[in-house]
Amino acid sequence: MTAAMLATVTIGSFAAAGLGASLGMAGGIFVVPLLTVVAGLPFAGAVAVSLVSVVACSCAGSPALVGARLVNIRLAIVLGIAAALGALTGLLAVDAVPERALYGLFAVVLAVSAAQMLRARGPRDDSVAARGKWATRLRLHSSVPDGTAGETPYTVARPGAGLAAMFGAGVLSTLLGIGSGVLKIPAMDMALRLPLKVSSATATLMIGVTTAGAAAAVLVHGAVDLAFAAPVVLGSVGGSVLGARLLVRANPSHLRVLFFGVLVAVAVPMTFAAFGSGLR
Repeated sequence: MTAAMLATVTIGSFAAAGLGASLGMAGGIFVVPLLTVVAGLPFAGAVAVSLVSVVACSCAGSPALVGARLVNIRLAIVLGIAAALGALTGLLAVDAVPERALYGLFAVVLAVSAAQMLRARGPRDDSVAARGKWATRLRLHSSVPDGTAGETPYTVARPGAGLAAMFGAGVLSTLLGIGSGVLKIPAMDMALRLPLKVSSATATLMIGVTTAGAAAAVLVHGAVDLAFAAPVVLGSVGGSVLGARLLVRANPSHLRVLFFGVLVAVAVPMTFAAFGSGLR
C-alpha cells in the first residue's frame, strides 16, 4: 500500500466513522464503498475489514451515548438477541451469494431505508393499548432527556415486528459488512416508534455486540487484510468518538434529512457496481 493510499484510507475511515456514528450506523456502510470503489479491494475483503471496524466504532462511540442517557439498554438486549441470531445465519450463507448480487442487495437496502426515513409518520399513540403486552412486561418503555433538565417519556410499540426486523438486519449485516445500523434505525423509527436519537444511540450499542461474532469469525479464517484493517480501525475509532458527540447535540429533524441524503449518495456507486460498470 502506498503512502497516499494509506492516508486516503485512514482519513476516509475517520470521515466515514464520524458521519456513521453521528447517525447511529457505525462506519461500515461507508467503509465498504471506500474500500471497494477507492482502494479496489474485492467485496468479500472489504466486508471482512468493515466488520472489524464496525466493532471498533461501536466500542468507541457507545460510552458518550450511554452517558447522555439516549440508549435504551433493555431494548438493546432484547433486540440484540434476534440480531445476533440473524448475524450467525448470514455468516453461514455468505459464500452462497454472488458478489454482484451483494452489490445489488446493498443498493436496494440503502434505497429502501432512505424511503423509510422520508415517509411521513403519523402522530404517536402513547396509550396503554398501543404499547403492547411484551413491551410492558419487559419494561422496555423509557424516557429521554429533553434538554431542559427534564425527561420526555416514550413507549415501545410492536416489539414482535422489531424482533423480526432485527433478525433480517443481522443477516444482511454479515452479508454486506454494514453493521446493520442502516436497517436497525429505520426499523426502530418506524416499527417501534422510537425517537430518532434513541433509535440511533441504541443501534450504536447493539451494532458492536451483534457484529462481534462475525468479526471474530473472519479474523480466525484469515479473511481480514491487516494492511487495510489497521488504518481503517485507527481512523474509525477517532471518527466514532467525534460522531457520537455530534449525535448527542444534533437536531433530530436534521439527522433525518442527513440520513436520507447519505443513503442515496452511497447507493449510487453500489448500483453501478452491481451492473459491472467498473467504478472501482
